[in-house]
Amino acid sequence: PRAVMDLFGDLRRMNKRQLYYQVLNFAMIVSSALMIWKGLIVITGSESPIVVVLSGSMEPAFHRGDLLFLTNFHDDPIRAGEIVVFKVEGRDIPIVHRVIKIHEKENGNIKFLTKGDNNEVDDRGLYKEGQNWLEKKDVVGRARGFLPYVGMVTIIMNDYPKFKYALLAVMGAYVLLKRES
Repeated sequence: PRAVMDLFGDLRRMNKRQLYYQVLNFAMIVSSALMIWKGLIVITGSESPIVVVLSGSMEPAFHRGDLLFLTNFHDDPIRAGEIVVFKVEGRDIPIVHRVIKIHEKENGNIKFLTKGDNNEVDDRGLYKEGQNWLEKKDVVGRARGFLPYVGMVTIIMNDYPKFKYALLAVMGAYVLLKRES
C-alpha cells in the first residue's frame, strides 16, 4: 500500500507535459515491439516465428521452457526427422513434434505423421477426429534454432496469472515514472 501511495504521489507531482511524454514513450515501446514481431513474420514466413516449448514431449531434444525459432518457407519440402510446429483444428496451442513418416503423392502433395520424441505413440490421437495425417497447411513453422529455458518466464506467467499482472504493472509504472536524466 505504501508503494502504491508513493506511485500516485509521483503521478500527481508530474506536470501534464511530462505525463504525455511518458505515455507516448510507453506507446513507442509497444509499437516498436509489434513492428519487430511483424517484421519477423515477414522474414521467416511463419505466423509465429518464436514459440515456447510447453511440455516435455520432445525431451531430450527440447525441454519445457526452451525458446524455438521457426521458419515456414512453402518451397521448402518437409522431410522425415524434421521438427515441426503444427496447429490442429479445435486446439489453440501449437504442438512441437518430429515428423516420423511422409506420404508424397505424384502431384507433389505431401501428408505426414508426427510424434513427440518422449512419447510412446504417434500423434494421431492429437489430430482432429478422423484425421490420420497432417498437411502443409497445418504447419506453423519448422524449428531452425533454440535458446534453452529462456521461455520459462512465459510458462510462469501462464501458470501464475497474478505474477503476470504484477510484472506488467511494475513495467508500466517504471516506463511512466522514469525520469529523463
